[in-house]
Amino acid sequence: MDEPENTIEDLPGVGPATAEKLREAGFEELLAIAVMSPVELAEQAELGEAVAAKIIAGAKKIANIGGFISGQALLDRRQRVKKLTSGSSSLDELLGGGFETQAIVEVYGEFGSGKTQIALQLAVNTILPLDQGGFDGEVFYIDTEDTFRPERIAQMAEGVGIDPQDALDRIHVARAYNSAHQILLVDEIKRMSKNIDVKLIIVDSLTSHFRAEYIGRGMLAPRQQKLNRHMKELKQLADVQNALCLVTNQVMSKPDSMWGDPTRAIGGHIVAHASTFRLYLRKSKGGRRIARLVDSPNLPDGEAVFTVTAEGLTD
Repeated sequence: MDEPENTIEDLPGVGPATAEKLREAGFEELLAIAVMSPVELAEQAELGEAVAAKIIAGAKKIANIGGFISGQALLDRRQRVKKLTSGSSSLDELLGGGFETQAIVEVYGEFGSGKTQIALQLAVNTILPLDQGGFDGEVFYIDTEDTFRPERIAQMAEGVGIDPQDALDRIHVARAYNSAHQILLVDEIKRMSKNIDVKLIIVDSLTSHFRAEYIGRGMLAPRQQKLNRHMKELKQLADVQNALCLVTNQVMSKPDSMWGDPTRAIGGHIVAHASTFRLYLRKSKGGRRIARLVDSPNLPDGEAVFTVTAEGLTD
């Protein structure tokens, strides 16, 4: 389905030594080279200007810039979008009928606000047949904080009438030990998706490793670049597989905000812009949770109230 991606070694006149220079100067991707001017590239990668010009011309030819497609073709692609039920009708309604494929949904909130519960419930519901609001597909779960509980999956599976064993067989879990490992696991999902019908990819949580490893203002730019690339890969996977990608995110307090809620999601604008839908969760009385739709390409902002029970999510 995908053509093998070209690397900088495929450029005309680039041998191992030049490739090494380009990589050391931070040019990993062809697109990054294609948009440079010969003078800048020559200076940054310590090459001759004529060589740099030739490399840029080559990169423009083989970089996947992505062409224009008609609005009608986009509409056709949108018709393939499927929607997954959460088990709570008010939450489904808030999202215009459920969690949709070809999208990244970011769920953020404080500790205990129900982020992982939504992730686990969607993992179970993905296995349901289409006529019951499921995707009849398989789930890949990247667990960064050791919060995945198979016992909870079994409980929720019984709640929706699925054999717990069947549910656990179709949910593939990997523990990510650091941010580099987390990024590599997405490549692994890509590789496995050639033989497995991937319909849901969960990263719980998206930002915890990045936040722990890239500390201080000086590390902010490299952290955000890595996060951006990670999310682009996830979005591409969701598009190619017609799958849903759910990422959970933590919040930090912003005590200097005068009005409104002083909490905001980690990862700043990069994560906010890369997410198709953003849900902000907070606790309410009596085990209820409030989900607020903060961002969506086509739906109005609003709120939904749902409850987390032993069997899973309900109204």
